Amino acid sequence: MLLIVVSRSLKLARSRLGTFFAAGWAYMLLLLAVNLALSVAMTPDTGFQTGSYMMEPFAAGGSIDDADRAKALRGLAVLANLLAGFSIAIAYVRRIVTGRREFFLAFGLRHVRVAWELLLLGLLGTGILMALFFGAAFTTLIAPPVGAALMIACLPLSIMLVQRFSLVLPAAALDDPLTLRESWRLTAGLSWALTIAAIAVLAIVGAAAGIWALLLWLFDAALAPGGSGPLAQVRSALLPMGGMVIVTWLLSSLHVTVYGLVRERVARQVGLQQAEVERAARLRGERQRAQATRAVAAVRDIGRRRKR
Repeated sequence: MLLIVVSRSLKLARSRLGTFFAAGWAYMLLLLAVNLALSVAMTPDTGFQTGSYMMEPFAAGGSIDDADRAKALRGLAVLANLLAGFSIAIAYVRRIVTGRREFFLAFGLRHVRVAWELLLLGLLGTGILMALFFGAAFTTLIAPPVGAALMIACLPLSIMLVQRFSLVLPAAALDDPLTLRESWRLTAGLSWALTIAAIAVLAIVGAAAGIWALLLWLFDAALAPGGSGPLAQVRSALLPMGGMVIVTWLLSSLHVTVYGLVRERVARQVGLQQAEVERAARLRGERQRAQATRAVAAVRDIGRRRKR
């Protein structure tokens, strides 16, 4: 199952890259514009030293107002990147599963539901990680070797538990009222496969983000030496924007793959193959048409009798 999850996720991401850009191009342009505006507003007088406004250290000796303004702008940037990221993910997942070409720039109740599920998962993951960490730290006082092993296992265990609940994200994007409890039940027996697959995909995300940063560094060194000027500001905006796009692309591919695999497994468990599902739908439609035909015939009969 591990190889199936990883291979299908990467295959989906590779084969549907065009779909990803077709579904999310408007959000990407909006994200680039927001990042560029913030980059221009936060450009240091001496130019960028780290390559992006998101990583630039606060100026030493600067006023408190300037530091507070920079923190507020960075907070706004994080929020904008997150909003654009899960909006792209929703459009991408819906384009893959439903095939619908929806409005290129939308925000509604569906996005609010996904944001709520994402917030819940974030809080849940943080709480699980903290609980495991404190448990491991306490165990270290009693049995240091066991505590050290638990310390190492904290992150994989928290990823595993969050992955068990993560089906609610693609489900919310597809208007499927899946709950956290149902997600936990549906992913039974897939814990380690989901965990290792998530770690593998996160490693690929890190490598892809590193390559993106390297390309931008080469761009900066060739065209914007010194970290100042309009090209440096474009480079500063492209770094967080590209990182968010990479994260969204690969993690969305993983989540929609797992969602599809779980739904396939449920269909197999209840003994319904695709042909049987289609046959059941066809028979249901035929029964409904027959009932409608009988109802129309009965109404016509009543009409004829009244005329007599």
